[in-house]
Amino acid sequence: MKILGLTGGIGMGKSTAATAFRRAHIPVFDADAAVHRMQARGGRAVRAIEAAFPGTVRDGAVDRVALRHAVLGKPDALARLERILHPMVEREEREFVARARRHGNRAVVLDIPLLFETHGDRRVDHVIVVTAPPSVQMQRIRHRRRMSDADIKAVIARQMPDAQKRRRADTIIHSGLSRHHSWKALSRLVREVRT
Repeated sequence: MKILGLTGGIGMGKSTAATAFRRAHIPVFDADAAVHRMQARGGRAVRAIEAAFPGTVRDGAVDRVALRHAVLGKPDALARLERILHPMVEREEREFVARARRHGNRAVVLDIPLLFETHGDRRVDHVIVVTAPPSVQMQRIRHRRRMSDADIKAVIARQMPDAQKRRRADTIIHSGLSRHHSWKALSRLVREVRT
C-alpha cells in the first residue's frame, strides 16, 4: 500500500486536495479533524489540556480560541501542547493505516499540516505539497477564519516556510492559479496513484 503525505501551510488549499482524493475513493486521514475530535466534549485530550493550560476548557470541551491565545508566540507552551497532542494524533494515524491495509486499499493519504515539522515525512512514500502565493494565502485565511492578522502571522511563522516545503516535496500542487488548474493537476496525480 502506498502512503502519501499531504501538507501545506495554512490557507494553501490543502483541503481542496484532500477532497480530490476522497472523491477518488482514496482514504484520507485528516490530522486537524483528529485534533478537533480530541478537543471536543469527551475527547481524549481534554483533561490533559485543562491540566496543562487551566481555564482553556469550557463545558467539557477545549475552547480553541483560549488555547490559541495560551500558546501562540510562547514556544514553551506550544511545545507542551504538542507533547500532549502529537502522540495521540500519531496513534490515530497508525490505526487508520492499519484499517486501510486490512481493507485492501492500494493507497492512503495522510493530510498533516505539520508533516515535515513532526517528521511525518519519514512515515510516507511520497510527499505532496500544496502551495499558493502569500497574498492568496492571507486572503483565504482572513475569509475562512476569525483570526487577527497578528494571529495569522504567528501561525505562519510556526510552520516551515513554503519554499522549504516545496524543495522537499515529491509533487507540488499550485492552488493559487485557478480552481480549474488545481483540479487538473490533482486529477493527474490521482490517476498516477491509482496506477
